[in-house]
Amino acid sequence: MMGVIMLLAVIFDLSERLQEFIENKAPFKAIVLDYYVNFIFFYGNMFSALIIFISVIWFTAKMAQNTEIIPMLNSGRPFHRFLRPYMIGATLLTLMSLAMNHFILPSANAKRLGFEEEFYRFSLSVSNYHADFPNGESVYFKNYKSDQGYIQDFYMEKWSEDNKLEYFLSAKRLRPTGDKTWTLEDYFLRKVGQTGDEIVHGDKMDTTFAFGIDEFARRDNIVETMDYEELNNFIEREKQKGNENVPAFELVKHQRTSYPFASYVLTLIGVAVSSRKSRGGIGVHIATGLAFVFIYIFAMQVTSVAAINIGFPTLLASWIPNLVFGVIGLVLYRLAPK
Repeated sequence: MMGVIMLLAVIFDLSERLQEFIENKAPFKAIVLDYYVNFIFFYGNMFSALIIFISVIWFTAKMAQNTEIIPMLNSGRPFHRFLRPYMIGATLLTLMSLAMNHFILPSANAKRLGFEEEFYRFSLSVSNYHADFPNGESVYFKNYKSDQGYIQDFYMEKWSEDNKLEYFLSAKRLRPTGDKTWTLEDYFLRKVGQTGDEIVHGDKMDTTFAFGIDEFARRDNIVETMDYEELNNFIEREKQKGNENVPAFELVKHQRTSYPFASYVLTLIGVAVSSRKSRGGIGVHIATGLAFVFIYIFAMQVTSVAAINIGFPTLLASWIPNLVFGVIGLVLYRLAPK
């Protein structure tokens, strides 16, 4: 089931990207090894629980239609004994998914996203950026485009520990020249003194800041390339800067653990739904299973949007779908034929 779905995903993605690959002369080896191998790892792991669910529905429904489950139960075997191999399989797949999320996928995503940046995601744009850095520097700029190579309308304030303004700096353009080195163009600098302010302005000046261009210009999916420790450090720094996207980053961290455990929940529901023989055949079980899949995805989207937009706790948002559907699974298990 995983192979079929990933094959279709690769075909659809290739049909969309092929022209860009050809125009940008992407090497065949890089397309296969750096992009599509890691593409399969990423999306296969992301949807693994749902693919497991569909597989369980298909396999169990086939057994039920072939009247293989009834003799097992009539022989005196309890239903939980019939369920045991499924849960063992779900445990193995959950552990594999956890290992993928926390140890393997970050490096795989780094290669995939690096390929995307090199061959078809060229321009990165940031508008109306504002951040408060831990060293007392408040930064704002109007616009940045990676293809232009400079920040437009840059403003920075430096505040002391006792919350007094030390200096104000503005520049029409700010160009990165190194890791943390910059060139100010058409700049204005006001240093606040005890007896009077010092004002300096000019056409160009080279300087160094405590931050580099990567603090401003990076895509939100950069968190996909970070391991657990890196992601925690990144979130703490973005909190100090006042980044409004922190809930989205925290959600990614929690979902790395909650998504694999969905395998248990969906396996339980899949077995309970499809273990009863139906006059409508396997199609009825698959339709019922797909209905649960759509509702589950909808629940994940609702809780994610609530966490990002209205401040709902990200830990609860990532686990509530599993908890709710876990209860549904237990109810269906009690109603399953014994």
